[in-house]
Amino acid sequence: MAHAVAVSRTPLLGTLMVWAASEALAKFARIGATMVAARVLLPEQLGVIALVLAFGEILKALAENGVGQRIIAASDAELEATCNTAQRIFLLWCSALFVAGCGIALCLDIFTDNRETALLLFVFSTQFLIMPLGLVSCFRAMRNGQSKAVAAIAGGQIVFSAIMAVILLLIWPVAAAMILPRALTAPLWAMSMRRLHPWQSRPEAGYAPVRPFIRFGSAILGIEGVKALRLQADKFIIGGVLGMEALGIWFFVFNAGLGLATSFCNAFAIALFPHLCATEAGASRRVILWESLRLALFILVPIIVLQAFLAPHYVPFIFGNAWADISRMVGVLCLAAAPAVVWTAVSQWLRSEDQAGTDLKASIFITVAIIGTVAVAAPSGLTATMFAYLAAATFAQLGAAALILYRTRVIA
Repeated sequence: MAHAVAVSRTPLLGTLMVWAASEALAKFARIGATMVAARVLLPEQLGVIALVLAFGEILKALAENGVGQRIIAASDAELEATCNTAQRIFLLWCSALFVAGCGIALCLDIFTDNRETALLLFVFSTQFLIMPLGLVSCFRAMRNGQSKAVAAIAGGQIVFSAIMAVILLLIWPVAAAMILPRALTAPLWAMSMRRLHPWQSRPEAGYAPVRPFIRFGSAILGIEGVKALRLQADKFIIGGVLGMEALGIWFFVFNAGLGLATSFCNAFAIALFPHLCATEAGASRRVILWESLRLALFILVPIIVLQAFLAPHYVPFIFGNAWADISRMVGVLCLAAAPAVVWTAVSQWLRSEDQAGTDLKASIFITVAIIGTVAVAAPSGLTATMFAYLAAATFAQLGAAALILYRTRVIA
C-alpha cells in the first residue's frame, strides 16, 4: 500500500474544510443536546451517559479495522475482489462487536447491579448490526472522490440524532434520551450510503486473500482500540476514584471543549489518508506530509487555541451560569487537541507508507503516558487531572511525532 493507487484526488484543503465543517456541525449539534441534558438531568445521570458512551465508543472504534482503508487503497484490478472480501469481514466483525457489547452489558448488570447502564449499552450496540449494510459503499464513495458527500451524510445523521435527543430530553428527561437516537438513526446512515454509491457483491470477481487484511487490519485495529482507550479510559478512572457526579462533570467538560476540538483531528485524518494514497511513496509523499503539517500548524491549531480562549465566554452563555465555574477546565482541555493534530498527520502518513506497526507502537506509548498520568492525578481532583492530561498529551504526542520523523529521515 506504499505505492500510489487510483484514488480520485481532490484538493486537501477543500476536502478538509468540508469534513471539518461536517464534524464541527455534528459536534455543535451534540453540544446542543448536551446543553439541554445539562439543564434537565442530574450529574449522576450524566455519569450514566458517560459510562455507556465510554464503553460504546471503544467498541465503535474497534469497527475501524483497516478494511475500509484497503478498499480506498486497492488498485482498479483488485477493487471488486477486495470489496467482496471486505463485505464478509464487515459482517463477521460487526456481529462480533454486537455480541461483545451485549456481553459487557450483561456483566454490568450482574456484577455492578447497574441495569440502566446495561440496557442502554445494549441499545447502543444494535448499531453494529446496521453498519455493514453501508460500509463498502461508504469507502468506495471516498475512493471515488465523493468524500464531501460522505461527510454530509455522516454529519447529517449526527445532527438528526442530536435533534431527536433534544426532543426526547424535553419530553422524557432520562439518560436513555441521549442514547436511543444513536441507534434509531443508524439505518438512515446505511440507506444514504447505499444510495450515494450503490454496490452489490459480484462473486464472479472472486475474493481477495484475507491475510493482507489481517496483517494490515490487526495493526489498525490495535491503533484504533488504543486510541479509543486513550479517549475513554480517563472516564473509568475518574468514575472509579471520584464518583459518578465528578464523572458527569468531566463528561460535560470533554463534550463542551476537547470533544469539539478533537473533531478537527478526525476531519484531518479522514481527508488526509486518501490524499496521501494518491501520491507516490517516498519523497513525493513526504512533501504531502509537510504540507499537511503546515496546514495543521497554521490553520487548525490556531482555531483550537481560539476555542480555548473563548471557552470562558461561550460555556456560561450556551450551557448556563451553573456551569460557568468549570469553563476554565473546558478551555484548558481544548488545548490538548493541538498536539493531537500534529500526531494525526504523522499517523496517517505511517499508514499510507504501510508502517501501521510503528503507528501502533507509538499509539501505545501515547496512551500509557496519558492514562498513567490521569491515574496518578485523579485522587487530587478534577483540576489537577485536567492539567496532568494536557501535559501528558502534549509531551507524548509531539515527542512521538518528532522521534518518528527523525528516525524515518523526514527531518534531519
